[in-house]
Amino acid sequence: MSQGLFDCADPAQRATGIASAISALKEGRLVVMPTDTVYGIGADAFDGEAVAALLDAKGRGRDMPVPVLVGSWHTIQGLVYTVPNSAKELIRAFWPGALSLVVHQAPSLQWDLGDANGTVMLRMPLHPVAIELLREVGPMAVSSANISGSPPAVTAAQAREQLGDRVEVYLDGGPAEQQAASTIVDLTGAHPRVLRQGPVTLEAIADVLGVEAQSLLAPTE
Repeated sequence: MSQGLFDCADPAQRATGIASAISALKEGRLVVMPTDTVYGIGADAFDGEAVAALLDAKGRGRDMPVPVLVGSWHTIQGLVYTVPNSAKELIRAFWPGALSLVVHQAPSLQWDLGDANGTVMLRMPLHPVAIELLREVGPMAVSSANISGSPPAVTAAQAREQLGDRVEVYLDGGPAEQQAASTIVDLTGAHPRVLRQGPVTLEAIADVLGVEAQSLLAPTE
């Protein structure tokens, strides 16, 4: 049974809500949190059963592995095999923000995010509630807070309508600012490739990397 929704605009409810979310995550349960793009449904990234419950709540298969949100760009040092220069440049330019990076994960990591084939998609969101929670609990497996195939939730109420009691705690941080899913850049191939265009534009990414925008859409060899 869901503990309900906490209005994070109210300092007392925010503190209680984040404490409740931390407790729920440690017990392997799911929470809904605000981010700058859309609302996310999250679990402890290192709790395989909780991640499986997240996929089940969304009606999503293992063929669509769950991204990971971090509360600090320093956190990724322990999550990736190496941090390529392109990732460092994009992180400096756009984190925290609406840019997700697909990189090779560290082989020693004991997690199961789905059939990711040794890769992980990472992002640091630009939202104070999300950052506070992430800095308390560490990396979280977070996907858009909606049933697979339905529109992503841009408010906590929309998330609750779709996910109901499958989620223990809902943190209401107001309407999502971007109201669009993040831009995704794949850095695992020979050349950076934009997998999904979003709030961070193709041109802005190309400018940071010093490449032609069109080259980011070309398939890797």
